[in-house]
Amino acid sequence: MKVELECKNLGFSYQRNRVIEDVSLSFNKGQVIGLIGPNGAGKSTLLKLLMGLAEPVEGQVLLDKRPLQTYPRREIARRISLVPQDVSIGYAFTVREIVAMGRNPHLGSFQPETDRDIELIRRALEKTDLLGMADRRVDQLSGGERQRVFIARALAQETPILLMDEPTASLDLCHQLEVLTLVSELAKEGHLAITAMHDLEQASRFCHRLILLSQGRIVADGTPDEVLTEDNLRRYFSIEARVERGVGKDHCIRVTALKAYSQSQL
Repeated sequence: MKVELECKNLGFSYQRNRVIEDVSLSFNKGQVIGLIGPNGAGKSTLLKLLMGLAEPVEGQVLLDKRPLQTYPRREIARRISLVPQDVSIGYAFTVREIVAMGRNPHLGSFQPETDRDIELIRRALEKTDLLGMADRRVDQLSGGERQRVFIARALAQETPILLMDEPTASLDLCHQLEVLTLVSELAKEGHLAITAMHDLEQASRFCHRLILLSQGRIVADGTPDEVLTEDNLRRYFSIEARVERGVGKDHCIRVTALKAYSQSQL
């Protein structure tokens, strides 16, 4: 399914606190796009707006050139999936039950899972290294394991657009690489992945495009080489850093923080 996603002149506030200001973006399928920026820059809020979980006070999000708020939630869920930052669970579901929820948008009320649904759930569990714990209760898992469960749910949802809010934050290094490699493979298959990231070196390795946010505004948008500059790191991350390009076989960017600044020093 071909799906186009864009936003025009987005503005959003929490009470009187302006969080997103005049954000306009269009996204290309077949790419991994990284949202980067300091804490409080607006990355998580932007993802919620793109998913329709928050409504802009200005501007609009367009899905296939149609305002997102005109779609039923089930239709959005067939096209866009979200891996949230908060993966806490209040009920004793099993891993398989949570992952199977990714098939709900594709099933009618009280419709049982088809053989295809069962196979997609199994593949999602396999790709996230969860087959061996499919019958375990989610409330008994570590934070990193729960993160993988929500990633598996998004995979089972089988949407052309995948939004991810710090998907590797709780994962060990092995599973971080597995998840980001999987996202890259999905992009090669034609999916669009938009992910908020803190690890700038991983962002340079796995993302085709980086969007740098600061105080709710886009301050840089381009390739990792164009966005990850020493000047941008100083101005928007409050650090003096050394940036080395073309490091390793993947030609990623290495960022070495040398000094942190307080706001009064900038």
